[in-house]
Amino acid sequence: MERTRIARVDDVKLVRRGDQVEGTLHLTPHHLIFCHTPPPTDDEPNGHSSHINKPRELWITYPIIQTCTLRLAHPASHHPSSIRLRCRDFSFVCFCFSDEKKAKDVYGSIKAWTCKLGKIDKLYAFTYQPQAPEKEINGWGLYDARREWKRQGISEKDPDKGWRISKLNTDYGFSPTYPALLAVPSAISDNTLNYAGRYRSRVRLPVLTYLHPVNNCSITRSSQPLVGVRGNRSIQDEKLLLAIFSTSHSNQPPPNPSSRPRSRQSPRSSSSGSPTQDVPPNLPDPETLEDQMISRTASDDGPRVYGAQQHNLIVDARPTVNALAMQAVGLGSENMDNYRFATKAYLGIDNIHVMRDSLNKVIDTLKESDVTPMAPNREALAKSGWLKHIAGILDGASLIARQVALQHSHVLIHCSDGWDRTSQLSALSQLCLDPYYRTLEGFIVLVEKDWLSFGHMFNHRSGFLSSEKWFSIENERVGGSDSHHQRAGLSNSSSGAGHALENAFLSAKGFFNKDNSSRESFVDSDGELQPYDQSPSSNVNKKSSTSNSAASKLGKDGAASDKTKPTTKVKETSPVFHQFLDATYQLLHQNPGRFEFNERFLRRLLYHLYSCQYGTFLYNNERERMEAGVQQKTRSVWDYFLGRKEQFLNPQYEERIDDNVRGKERLVLPKAEEVRWWSELFGREDREMNGVPTVHAIRSDGNGDGRRVEEVKGIPVSVLTGVETAEQAVGAVPPVKGTAGGESESGKGSIGSQLAGGMKGLGLGSGRDRSMRGKSPSRLERELEVEMQ
Repeated sequence: MERTRIARVDDVKLVRRGDQVEGTLHLTPHHLIFCHTPPPTDDEPNGHSSHINKPRELWITYPIIQTCTLRLAHPASHHPSSIRLRCRDFSFVCFCFSDEKKAKDVYGSIKAWTCKLGKIDKLYAFTYQPQAPEKEINGWGLYDARREWKRQGISEKDPDKGWRISKLNTDYGFSPTYPALLAVPSAISDNTLNYAGRYRSRVRLPVLTYLHPVNNCSITRSSQPLVGVRGNRSIQDEKLLLAIFSTSHSNQPPPNPSSRPRSRQSPRSSSSGSPTQDVPPNLPDPETLEDQMISRTASDDGPRVYGAQQHNLIVDARPTVNALAMQAVGLGSENMDNYRFATKAYLGIDNIHVMRDSLNKVIDTLKESDVTPMAPNREALAKSGWLKHIAGILDGASLIARQVALQHSHVLIHCSDGWDRTSQLSALSQLCLDPYYRTLEGFIVLVEKDWLSFGHMFNHRSGFLSSEKWFSIENERVGGSDSHHQRAGLSNSSSGAGHALENAFLSAKGFFNKDNSSRESFVDSDGELQPYDQSPSSNVNKKSSTSNSAASKLGKDGAASDKTKPTTKVKETSPVFHQFLDATYQLLHQNPGRFEFNERFLRRLLYHLYSCQYGTFLYNNERERMEAGVQQKTRSVWDYFLGRKEQFLNPQYEERIDDNVRGKERLVLPKAEEVRWWSELFGREDREMNGVPTVHAIRSDGNGDGRRVEEVKGIPVSVLTGVETAEQAVGAVPPVKGTAGGESESGKGSIGSQLAGGMKGLGLGSGRDRSMRGKSPSRLERELEVEMQ
């Protein structure tokens, strides 16, 4: 209680959506609790009440507070002192006080309990004691990596599917941000993995996350390679990726290294000092493996089924210019000259800074929800770009799911360090591919596997320890002492200025200003260049660490700059997991009978991400949770949901899966052009945010071929920006040898059709500007309508 200046304040007015109630405010070490008793209802003719309302309570956990603003009573105003809170679950409340000193004490107490804890283990999760029914549930046992791999057909006892479980990282010494158990190709030894890891940022090398049960094709994930301006390459990384793409042919004998003379290394290969300097003995020549891989795929026996020809894909989720810029700091994207057995696609999904700014613009339109019941400005909502980003992520997931299910191909996904956009695309594509992940239990396993075990930085992205930058005092800006906040002020104001109470709170500009703005830089850092993990690791390659250390010079907000008192780095926060849940909501809304859980499950999951009532999302990776003893000291968030399971089940769910019946196939594909506002999450009615459905707007794609591309609410259908192979490139891709620019003559308009059509326009040996003008998009869509099995 040492942080609590005042524990109780009477006669406090709570204002929400323009309504006021009077009650008592209590401050505890973990919650604000506002208690009030609604007035009796007059339901009898004589005015006497036949029903006395029970006291009601509003509980607000401190970590869920996003911004807190104290406005002291101005001498020239008759308005009382007040505290306005904006919460991360998009609830907005205002407390009005008759005593200015008490308002100051409440503000100071909230600030102390919110952003001055200093340690994660001071959060509510470490003291929370559940009641029945969740007290008897152990949510920590729901996910077991070995059990999930066995479900996918990978274990020591089952027939070899081309994969094995490596124990190289059981002590987290090899890759501190990766899971303890790694599923890798059976043909790749741990020795090769050691060398291959040196070529990937933070030693996050390509490993398996999903194996398709029908065609044995895989989804793997990694971080970006350490290409750099010198064009470094790694034979071990190339061999690993080739082995991954060969696992669906594991029943055939491995390539014979002596079948072809060893070729010279590429001129782009690095010499001394590169990540490939030390080469393990008896390593087959990658060019030999490439040739045998290509010839083997081309000569497969059996009938040819259109749509099932393999086109293995490397998905770089970043905009091409950002990927290219990373080469300047020793990172970058794969040089396809060295990965001739694959095609690379750039998706153009923006980084964490753009996503954070987009959500802040949405909040700008909702920020007066405490003092006015007016609907948000839908034009301002559209300008935020939020739906465009959600549509782009869904379109990228759809591309990956189509490649695996329809093209029977392998896909490697990465962005920068492989824990933000990579987690989004990986999890969403699996949600589309596997009905198991669309059950309540399966979704829990998916979150545990692709978000928690693979090291999404929940601490950094969610800002559990808050920041003093999110706290401000109103009258400091009136005097001009907070000019920085004024420059970063929110520009949108409510049109309901006639409301008396609203005028009182809108009298000063930038009421909810936050020092949380970030400009999109040329370098696509994702906030990931800062070395947040300073723990020594004997097995992590020093050369890789050197490259990452040099890259970290770009960041001024290193997450580990203050080792003694961890705080939230505002510019590293971003709604990455929120976007995943929003995209899942879109899939659920478009396919209401295909999901066992309901919308409320997703909404409450986002709430408990920020409530810090459970230990599931605390810390940044599996290793940190293990070292902190999270499973022994806290409860799992899944206890909450399983203890109230009936509240989160979807009554429309149909469990039957039949690929021969339309609407019951195992594959579910999103309609990115039909994304909508998740109005329930923002505490609004559907008509307030989505209104009347917008008529489709049609535009020409500029290719002069008569094709037309649909846009809904100004949201482009395709997120794909470029495709690249060793021989050619289409769209916006980094320049390669023999080319002068990064944009092909065919333009972006044909890219989606080319890739959706099984990359038939990207045949090996063709020119850089070849297009798909002979194919109509409607024909391509029909060809991909049914999953080939």
